[in-house]
Amino acid sequence: MQSPPPVTSRHRALAGSPIRARAEGGARLLRLLALLPALAFLLTVLSPPLNHDAAAVLNFSQRWLGGERLYAELIDVNPPLIFLLNLLPAAIGAWTPLDAVRGLQASLLLLCALSAWLALRLAPDPGLRPVEAACLAIALPLTTLAAGYDFAQREHVMTVAALPYLMLAARRIEDGPAPLLPSLSIALLAATGFALKPHFLAIPTLVEGLVLLRRGPGPALRDPVPWAMAAAWAAYLASIPLVFPDYAGHVLPLVWKHYLDLGDFAWWQVILTERLGTALMVLLPLAVLALRGGFGALPQVLVLAAFGAAAAAVVQHKGWSYHALPVRLLTGLLAVAMAARWLDRALAPGAARRAAPGAAAVAAFALAVFGFTGAEAPWRQITWTWSEEGQVSAALRREAYGERLLVLSPDIFPVYPALNYARARSTLRTMNLWLLQGVYATCPEGGARYRETWEMSRTEFFLYRTVAEDFAHAPPAAILVALDPRIPECGGQRFDVIAYFSRHPLFSETMERYRPVAEFAGHRLYRREE
Repeated sequence: MQSPPPVTSRHRALAGSPIRARAEGGARLLRLLALLPALAFLLTVLSPPLNHDAAAVLNFSQRWLGGERLYAELIDVNPPLIFLLNLLPAAIGAWTPLDAVRGLQASLLLLCALSAWLALRLAPDPGLRPVEAACLAIALPLTTLAAGYDFAQREHVMTVAALPYLMLAARRIEDGPAPLLPSLSIALLAATGFALKPHFLAIPTLVEGLVLLRRGPGPALRDPVPWAMAAAWAAYLASIPLVFPDYAGHVLPLVWKHYLDLGDFAWWQVILTERLGTALMVLLPLAVLALRGGFGALPQVLVLAAFGAAAAAVVQHKGWSYHALPVRLLTGLLAVAMAARWLDRALAPGAARRAAPGAAAVAAFALAVFGFTGAEAPWRQITWTWSEEGQVSAALRREAYGERLLVLSPDIFPVYPALNYARARSTLRTMNLWLLQGVYATCPEGGARYRETWEMSRTEFFLYRTVAEDFAHAPPAAILVALDPRIPECGGQRFDVIAYFSRHPLFSETMERYRPVAEFAGHRLYRREE
């Protein structure tokens, strides 16, 4: 083994020279510069509006914490895990000076910090790969924040929870088993994220397949990580019919019959949507390079995770922006990891160390541009106060702050997060009128605009009856009605939600006590007369 060269007086002089000081100052400046994109994303996710789906789930968890029964009085397509997780910010909103929205943001930022810290503990040694270490030190925290408007969506939560697991998978391939306790902690965190939707299981399936292929059956099957995740999923699945029997017995049939076909796309149409299609255009050439070898295990793990996320987006056949979010985040991280590894190989060790801060700054801004290009953030945050959607939030804060509202709208946005910012609570058993949209996806036979009660399916009659009975039993302070229910016209007749439910005598009688007080952004607000 060759000994290092002796330290001479010339080396000591250079170490304290102005040239060295300027170099160190420039490196510090570059490190600070690399933090600016993360700061921009942090300010974006803390600014209103909160993502509409995240806001709706949070509102349901608040109602559940307040005593309403999940899947009996609160009917939604989501499995229970996301509502369980949202009980924490709901409790923060109920029991601390913070409101639930700030509680959700604080909880998720702590998760982002935990995920980045765990992932960085598995990053390469800076002495061996200085550029990659510097770039990942910036890229991993930035990836947790780069969801923009989709921050707090289930896809975002899953991706954040999965990052340490993906780094661990690469370490398991290259270095063998990691210490047991950290491995199990990371596995359980990832299993929680993947359990948010069954489609997400495509990601660990592909990743563990790569681990099996690279390590061989014996070592891979003795590894506790996949078994710990499988045990967590099995326990969660077994608990659902025991703890939430109404989900399997009542909600799933409604989802299967009336929800899955709303906003349907063919699989190839999902692939050609703007955000997923753009991400795949970047992912595919990188995947070819990564899977050919020479870049190590981490890029290969990220490639397969991104393909698993793309499969999950396609299976959901909605084409919504947040479905493509994990593909975009993982593709950006993949590009950074591959470029960093290439630089570490191409440069001499000393040159790589000197280039590391600048490479990290370039990586940070490249990820920021990739994240903001074509995205709704930060533009939705910037325009929120004067947008039509922001008007709904302002009107509810002005007219119904802290009140109970019957919300008769097909839309999640902008009703949510407007209800959250007004600290108002919906009394409808579903988040919106998706059930009504489902049963009136086609026109009734005979040319009638509305079905008579004896013509209704069990689903429609349940909705018709419970809305009227809940409304009459505990009249809310106000009613928010969407003027366009997004239900097709039949025989030239528009669907009028108030007219539909007013055919029930309980609803009609109670409705006589309400008067319209405002109309804004396609919505009409009624107040109860005292």
